[in-house]
Amino acid sequence: MTQTLQVIARVVALPDKVETLKAVLLALVEPTRQESGCLQYDLLQNQEDMTDFTFVEEWESLEHLQTHLASVHLQQALTLIEGLVASPPDIRCYDKVL
Repeated sequence: MTQTLQVIARVVALPDKVETLKAVLLALVEPTRQESGCLQYDLLQNQEDMTDFTFVEEWESLEHLQTHLASVHLQQALTLIEGLVASPPDIRCYDKVL
């Protein structure tokens, strides 16, 4: 069995930009789920800190993730989130241990 790539991407909104950022992030979900190699792409919002959003992703390979990172819809979203986020997105890649 081929090992898939697990990705956790955290984005933190400025306190007065939560709903605007949420709309931008939600717009990424459906087009990303349609991408080749995307096995999971879920957007979560922290119950205790509404500014804290996290994508939980699974990709068939690093190459598929790289294609996603270069996609038009993601690049547009990265432009749109400028001025909405407290810090740059924190994107981390993992191998499943078990």
